[in-house]
Amino acid sequence: MSNQNEYMKFALEQAKMVRGQTSPNPTVGAVIVNEGEVIGVGAHLRAGEAHAEIHALQMAGERARGSTLYVTLEPCQHRGRTGPCTTAIIQANVSQVVIAMLDPNPEMQGKSVKVLQRSGIHVEVGVLEEEARHMNRVYIHWMKTKKPYVTLKMAGSLDGKTATSQGESQWITSPASRSDGHVERKNHDAILVGVETVIQDNPALTSRDPYVQPIRVVLDRNLRIPRSSKLLTDDYPTIIYTEQPSAFETTKQIVTLSKVTPDSVLQDLGNRNITSLLVEGGATIHGAFFTDRVVQRTITYLAPKLIGGVGAHGFIAGSGALQLKDALQVTYECIEHIDGDIKITAIVGEEDVYRHC
Repeated sequence: MSNQNEYMKFALEQAKMVRGQTSPNPTVGAVIVNEGEVIGVGAHLRAGEAHAEIHALQMAGERARGSTLYVTLEPCQHRGRTGPCTTAIIQANVSQVVIAMLDPNPEMQGKSVKVLQRSGIHVEVGVLEEEARHMNRVYIHWMKTKKPYVTLKMAGSLDGKTATSQGESQWITSPASRSDGHVERKNHDAILVGVETVIQDNPALTSRDPYVQPIRVVLDRNLRIPRSSKLLTDDYPTIIYTEQPSAFETTKQIVTLSKVTPDSVLQDLGNRNITSLLVEGGATIHGAFFTDRVVQRTITYLAPKLIGGVGAHGFIAGSGALQLKDALQVTYECIEHIDGDIKITAIVGEEDVYRHC
């Protein structure tokens, strides 16, 4: 690898450390190099706070003059809750800016490149672009569709069963797999289940990090959620989508839609700046998202067990694909072993996938 690739890889590593913290903003890392020495590093920590370039410039100080800035996403030019990063870069007398990818935000899309170039700064775009786009695929999807990037999470036996024919389901996968699932929750803005899951399991749907919790989302057309459920009685945010007017008082959000469907819910969540959604519902909810073709990614935990049985529950219900040509095509992104289980991450409908684990 060239030094240029190595420095950009270092910038990507800075961004990965804060994954899941910046929504609805992108995940960005920056590295400043002068005469072969790294003099500043930074990452965008949280929406509304200083961007990665600003942290790196502050660390570099006066030594930023004549340096090269490596940044995983095009520096911002517009003024939001923070000032334009291009202004700070120009004022610091940086000589060169190397960018992994342009910002898909309509307010950007290369505008900052022109601003920097007009100031005499040499700009290069596209270094490790594939890796950068992979890291910010949630942000890219939300910018294009204004709907959350949907990950369907499934867990069960090797033959695809989530419970026995008698309904026993706890626990099929290992404690390590379940812990890993909590990490996935932490990395998403919201987590969604159907009301049947709430009625049967009374889940908390929290991550194990008290400082980073997803918004809980429940699809409940007839407003059957038990008033004593954890989702209604704890302090974490919950949104309930229903087709019925609210019949009880609660501190949680109850949203009435004319029809509760995956697409109508995704539209509303996108309007709330929720960029990523982890669907952990049962087979019926999974079937609805499958039928509507609104899934971008799947995570499947498979335990080394064979349950069998015609009446045993599977991953996805509904009518399914009636012909093989109608099946959703996925591309394996990563296959991992977790304490005897197998975790398979796959991208839906994309043939060209940046594979990593």
